[in-house]
Amino acid sequence: MAKQKLELTWIGKHKRPKLEARILLEDPEKSYHAKVRSESAAFDNRLIFGDNLLALKALEQELTGKVKCVFIDPPYNTGSAFTHYDDGLEHSIWLGLMRDRLEIIKRLLSDDGSLWITIDDNEAHYLKVLCDEVFGRGNFVVNAIWQKKYAPQNDAKWLSDNHDHILVYAKNKEVWRPNLLPRTVEAEARYKNPDNDPRGAWKATDFSVKTYSAANDYPIETPTGRVVNPPESRCWVTSKERFEELVADNRIWFGKTGNNVPSLKKFLTEVKGGTTSLSVWLYEEVGHNQDAKKEVKQFNSKDVFDTPKPEKLLERIIHLATNKGDLVLDSFAGSGTTGAVAHKMGRRWIMVELGEHCHTHIIPRLQKVIDGEDQGGISKAVNWQGGGGFRYFRLAPTLIVNDKWGNQIINPDYNPEMLAEALAKLEGFTYMPSENHWWQHGYSSENDFIYVTTQSLSVEQLQVLSDEVGAGRSLLICCSAWRGITADQAAERFPNLSLKKIPKMILKRCEWGHDDYSLNVANLPMAEEEPEPRSSENQPAAKTKPVKRKSAVENQGGLFDGMDSEE
Repeated sequence: MAKQKLELTWIGKHKRPKLEARILLEDPEKSYHAKVRSESAAFDNRLIFGDNLLALKALEQELTGKVKCVFIDPPYNTGSAFTHYDDGLEHSIWLGLMRDRLEIIKRLLSDDGSLWITIDDNEAHYLKVLCDEVFGRGNFVVNAIWQKKYAPQNDAKWLSDNHDHILVYAKNKEVWRPNLLPRTVEAEARYKNPDNDPRGAWKATDFSVKTYSAANDYPIETPTGRVVNPPESRCWVTSKERFEELVADNRIWFGKTGNNVPSLKKFLTEVKGGTTSLSVWLYEEVGHNQDAKKEVKQFNSKDVFDTPKPEKLLERIIHLATNKGDLVLDSFAGSGTTGAVAHKMGRRWIMVELGEHCHTHIIPRLQKVIDGEDQGGISKAVNWQGGGGFRYFRLAPTLIVNDKWGNQIINPDYNPEMLAEALAKLEGFTYMPSENHWWQHGYSSENDFIYVTTQSLSVEQLQVLSDEVGAGRSLLICCSAWRGITADQAAERFPNLSLKKIPKMILKRCEWGHDDYSLNVANLPMAEEEPEPRSSENQPAAKTKPVKRKSAVENQGGLFDGMDSEE
């Protein structure tokens, strides 16, 4: 009997899309940079327009293990999509789409990286269990609570919802540690010096702990002669011998009268350079939805998001998770808050957005940030003066299309450079054409290269390539065909060459032509009704329920067609 494991299951869980690792095409007209380059501001940030699952796949080869912090605010937007579906199928589609993203995000994170997800009560608890499965339950850090609203909704039917969840996972919890928060004026004001201790201000802390040790359970006599014991089921922090040393060092406080239960003096000069973050974040500290809407109105007053995130919230997350120069990724960019805040804080960033607000909201916002014209949000707190820049990319179209006879061919929109880059990525090579060797389009190691051509190569051409490559190096040749020699003969005659035919070499590699793996499940494609099968020859078929969209069991909204075969 197979060993069972505890897991979250859903309809279609075993099915996974065979994603096409597409190349990214820069549009210099939409890229933007400050007029003057500064050392402190990053210029190589990236804004990617396109489906975020495909964009994550496009980044995977280059950025595996290099992202310090991922923040995502995934949508949960069903609308009326599931009028004829039960609740289980609705969640199944959402969970399947999220799982695919989380698995790539985990690979992108560095060993000391972390993932932060804002989510509401609709999916928070399903998502928690899903993240446990992807990241490992031992890498769960905390479910922080953000107070997103400051006033009750009196028209709420049940309870007035005023919080969101922030699920935090480490790539490796044994390695990852959050930064401390800056010490506030209010926190420092708690330190006093009522006994004029020459070591400066201090505050009294509890001298008992709940982890019981018999060695630390002893009576203490106060200066007034009163005998005190630890509270029931607790003990003192230290042994009796260590306690006496602390008394001699004037580190034990019995109150002004000398009659109180002992406290341990904690000096301001000895505490850590900040405070440990709590798991409940109040709006006074990190802002609320109305703050965020005001920030968005500064660069687009006509189309304001319903639930944007305030800059102070992202400042808290980025401060806890990263240091200057670290890479931050947001694959659900929305109004661009993550990139704007990361930019102001001196972090490098990548954002992905498919919606048109990439152009109507994000680009205008970032331009104001770069020009120093955005003095809202956290700008004054970090003394932001402008600088830096970003490069705008869009996902390339699918590499394989069907011609008018239904044959799979290379997309005519691909020029030779695009084709070489695309095949290099699909074959696991880094695309970097050599200035010295015409046949080096990319490399996988210092001695292994790739060459892409749509020509049909003769034996003489293969011989020239083999001679130029030389001994101790290898070249993968992707070409339309080769003439005058079989594949086996070529392998024997040219041991430093490997031959693959375009496009046959990649036809079964991916789902070609899928451009939208959107999490907006209200947009899933329509499907025809499908009758239920007869249970026996003599029993009539059951009546079918009206079905508006194709079942997630079959292809999760058209995402999983043709994915069962592998090359």
